Amino acid sequence: MLISPAYAQAAGANPGAGALLSQLPFLLLLFGIMYFFLIRPQQKKMKEHRAMVEALRRGDQVITQGGIIGKISKVKDGEGEVEVEIADGVKVRVMRATIAQVVSKTEPVANTN
Repeated sequence: MLISPAYAQAAGANPGAGALLSQLPFLLLLFGIMYFFLIRPQQKKMKEHRAMVEALRRGDQVITQGGIIGKISKVKDGEGEVEVEIADGVKVRVMRATIAQVVSKTEPVANTN
């Protein structure tokens, strides 16, 4: 005959809580690595971007996430948007959050009082 007989295999022992406790340090180590290499740097980057966007003022030269380079002509505080001049007489309104980078910062005007 060409068919070999198949035999049932004995049931294995239930690993129980011992297997969970042996895997717990590995899972904690994996979470720690993910936190320090992925989550923490991303939170730091978001915090820096938020501070950069809040510090925008008129005259700053910026780059938007779409790649448009322009100079801020008006900052609207309560609305979350800025007006960017991209050419002489051409102004566009963009959301503050879409500003990717500040190329050059203007110095604040000194108080002459």
